[in-house]
Amino acid sequence: MDGQWLIWLGLGLAAGVVEIFTLSLVFVMIAGGALAAAAVAALTGDLVLSVLTFAASSGLLLAAVRPPLLRYSRRGGPASLTGTDALIDREALVLEPVDRRSGLVKLAGEVWTARSTIGSASSEPLEVGSRVRVVAIEGATAVVAPQPPRAALSDGTSSSDDGPENV
Repeated sequence: MDGQWLIWLGLGLAAGVVEIFTLSLVFVMIAGGALAAAAVAALTGDLVLSVLTFAASSGLLLAAVRPPLLRYSRRGGPASLTGTDALIDREALVLEPVDRRSGLVKLAGEVWTARSTIGSASSEPLEVGSRVRVVAIEGATAVVAPQPPRAALSDGTSSSDDGPENV
């Protein structure tokens, strides 16, 4: 059969498309076997040799190449926090006095309603312009705590270069 290599090539392409949707790393190994069989079929035209090449190369790819690729793909990198989880432990700037019940802060470039974690309803609120640390997000409210004062460097500057534009 003259166009046998085209059938193997078509099988390899079809397996590649299936792999795109499954991401199991099985069909890409089958596609590799089909491409090897297509090369053998184009060079020899022998169907039996093409089938043996397909079986051997697919099996070898599945046994030798797929396991390390799976380990590599399943390796977890550092978790990326998203949404409100990414705001926890961030610094915020008090825009309106913050007490146990209400207040406003600038957090990640946005204005958030806020409440403090310290004191009672009658204690002093966190002052406008002070820096606070976000300890939780409850709905649309940032729960904040006072930030410890920054250590002054010997030249009289602050140890952090976060200006209000970075809050």
